[in-house]
Amino acid sequence: MLGEMFRLGLPFAEKVLRPILVYGFLVTALRIFGKRELAQLNPFDLVVLLMLSNTVQNAIIGNDNTVTGGIIGAFALLATNYLVVRFVLRHRRLDKILEGNPTVLIENGTVRRKALAKEMLSEAELVTVAHRQGFGSLAEIKSCVLEPGGTFVIEGKEPRQSEKHFSEINARLKRIENLLVKLEK
Repeated sequence: MLGEMFRLGLPFAEKVLRPILVYGFLVTALRIFGKRELAQLNPFDLVVLLMLSNTVQNAIIGNDNTVTGGIIGAFALLATNYLVVRFVLRHRRLDKILEGNPTVLIENGTVRRKALAKEMLSEAELVTVAHRQGFGSLAEIKSCVLEPGGTFVIEGKEPRQSEKHFSEINARLKRIENLLVKLEK
């Protein structure tokens, strides 16, 4: 029984090559299909990502269900990712090409509908993102940028209450500090 768990069902080279090919395909496909897939905005996108992993599973492991085969495939996948990330970090131009550019979704308080359409986002999904980041509505947002990695960077029109509170505390501390300096003299 133990022998069957560790005996490879496919050649070692094939076990290494399969995850590398699938990795290359997935990186390319996610780049083509956009940042939306990375942002995981709604249940549909999450289901697609989960099914995608299951769909490519057999392409990665083939007919080999052994522990050794799984370890080799996982190692090849992790090593490929490590090498690609290292390579891309050293080549900024390539990083820019692979990552893509940020997309401005709201500019000067105005929703850019063409940008939303390009990223296949609805205004309702953008409202959900705004709510997650503590905004009551899109009217409170000065700018919103969807970064290549799928994160949203949102700047409000006015400072949030917590930022105002922090500024007030900081101003009070400066006054106290100034008073202490005067007392020391």
